[in-house]
Amino acid sequence: MKEMGTDVEAGMSPVLPWLLVFLVGCSGSQQHTCRCTGRVFICQESKVTQVPQDIPANTTELRFVLTKMRVIPKGAFAGLGDLEKIEISQNDALEGIEANVFSNLPKLHEIRIEKANNLVYIDQDAFQHLPSLRYLLISNTGLRVLPALHRVHSFQKVLLDIQDNINICTIARNSFLGLSSESVILWLNKNGIQDIENHAFNGTYLDELNLSDNHNLEKLPNEVFHGAHGPVVLDISRTRISFLPSHGLEFIKKLRARSTSNLKKLPDLSKFRSLIEANLTYPSHCCAFANWKRQNTELHPICSISQAKQDLNGNKPHRQLAAADYIFSYGTGSDPAESEFDYGLCNEVVNVACSPKPDAFNPCEDIMGYNILRVLIWFISILAVTGNVVVLVILISSQYKLTVPRFLMCNLALADLCIGIYLLFIAAVDVQTRSQYYNYAIDWQTGAGCNAAGFFTVFASELSVYTLTVITLERWHTITYAMQLERKVRFRHAVLIMAFGWLFAFTVALLPIFGVSSYMKVSICLPMDIETPFSQAYVVFLLVLNVLAFVTICACYICIYFTVRNPNVIASNSDTKIAKRMAILIFTDFLCMAPISFFAISASLKVPLITVSKSKILLVLFYPINSCANPFLYAIFTKTFRRDFFILLSKFGCCEMQAQMYRTETSSSAHNFHTRNGHGPPALKNSEGTMYSLVPLNHLN
Repeated sequence: MKEMGTDVEAGMSPVLPWLLVFLVGCSGSQQHTCRCTGRVFICQESKVTQVPQDIPANTTELRFVLTKMRVIPKGAFAGLGDLEKIEISQNDALEGIEANVFSNLPKLHEIRIEKANNLVYIDQDAFQHLPSLRYLLISNTGLRVLPALHRVHSFQKVLLDIQDNINICTIARNSFLGLSSESVILWLNKNGIQDIENHAFNGTYLDELNLSDNHNLEKLPNEVFHGAHGPVVLDISRTRISFLPSHGLEFIKKLRARSTSNLKKLPDLSKFRSLIEANLTYPSHCCAFANWKRQNTELHPICSISQAKQDLNGNKPHRQLAAADYIFSYGTGSDPAESEFDYGLCNEVVNVACSPKPDAFNPCEDIMGYNILRVLIWFISILAVTGNVVVLVILISSQYKLTVPRFLMCNLALADLCIGIYLLFIAAVDVQTRSQYYNYAIDWQTGAGCNAAGFFTVFASELSVYTLTVITLERWHTITYAMQLERKVRFRHAVLIMAFGWLFAFTVALLPIFGVSSYMKVSICLPMDIETPFSQAYVVFLLVLNVLAFVTICACYICIYFTVRNPNVIASNSDTKIAKRMAILIFTDFLCMAPISFFAISASLKVPLITVSKSKILLVLFYPINSCANPFLYAIFTKTFRRDFFILLSKFGCCEMQAQMYRTETSSSAHNFHTRNGHGPPALKNSEGTMYSLVPLNHLN
């Protein structure tokens, strides 16, 4: 028993001096309203205005919370060789940290400086020789520049967490050189960073770089990662960065760019040699990775171990060698890293996991998803533009009177011309962005070009439907009241009616630009956005209005048919021919538009029957066919148009004989009509005394 007692006394003898030193240190600190808890020294009173001078030498953790210290003086923590953690937080009075404050502290691995809004100065020699440093937090301060870290010289993997410092605007070159000889993680988010210089990360092994929530950061220079190995993870979410640097992307495995609306174009995919995951802003960017498979040239040794276990006889000696090296290094036992390792990274061909996924409105395809459509849209658009331009030129330049039918047909030709321009615009953009539409989708769909194209097509289609309805009503009115000249539609009436039509078409085409539906929903710039009740009501209104116009036109032509067949009503033979020609024209238009109306109404009621890809077939084959057919149906194939055409050419010295033949024929036809014996309609006089004679309408239009 004596021997046991002697052993206990001998064991306790070296402990007693340390215990006495610790107790003395704590008791000496009470006058500063600070306290010790174990080996943790805590100052948490507003009465503390300076760093205590008698901090116990064996302290492992310092906490200065809610104090009124204005300055942490030079060498304030000198001699605290066991110090591992320092926390300085919620010190509103703190203004500066002088040189050598965090210097020559071999065990210090964590420093926290936060919620010190008046801290504007940290001496460039404040951080020196901290070989164990693993975590440095500087948050919610008034600093205007990053603290100098080039003399830290840590031998550990360092997490540098500098965030919520809104006055830090610039990251200079070599800012992190000398921070650590191992890899570093830089969290520089939620600062006021506006500019990052070239070579800013020189000399670092960047595991992760987080620049998110620097809302004024607009660019990363091309040489920003020059001299650095990495980053492996790059986060630029919620910044204004518009382009990624052209160099330094080869190490990136995870790219985060959520809510980075200015990043509309990605660099060449071949630069992402290590990428396995991308979290982006726009679904179209994920289309870039949909069919892109990256060759995995660097397999982790764990992959080789797994392969070696499955194939002991071995037919891949280089993998067996790598496995042997790894097992030798870590032992043959169960390795936690092996059990948690993502074996998806062992695939020799890597599919990049990308989000957000493309939706039904923006599938991964070019504007014209099919090659046959890419050819047809050029043919149809050029035909529509050429045909309608020719019709407009002939009708406007004709020496004959601009009658109501001519005026209405000019409006219809102009509407069809706008549809042709829209298709030509879409075709040109498709050629420009072919095979790389994912890089142009955002600029195109959110830019002025798509809004202009959408405005053109909605304006033109609504004006076309409106004009066709007016033409039908005018034909019905003219034939029904052929002998009542006082009820004839005057030119001024037609101008007022079409002025209202132009105003209506212009208004409904302008609404999506101001937020009622949207032209940017799909690549073909049609108002397909029905997310809000107003947007859905807008789309349904236009479609129902077009259906009502079709019903009106059908009713008018039924009335025209029975009027012409009625022997009690006098109607000229020319009016009958015009009615039939107009019937063919308009029914052709609406038969071509019927599939579009059917599928569009179902989609507007949120019951889509076809995909956006299939709707492009309707857009090219059905929607514009009327714009191509109309010039031929109502103008180019008519005798009147040929007359005007040859007369126009005769003014330039061409086809003078044909022009003279048409002039003679027109004069003779008009003369014979007026001199028929008792068969011509009598001349009537209106209330103003103006003489009218019912000249056949095929000579007036």
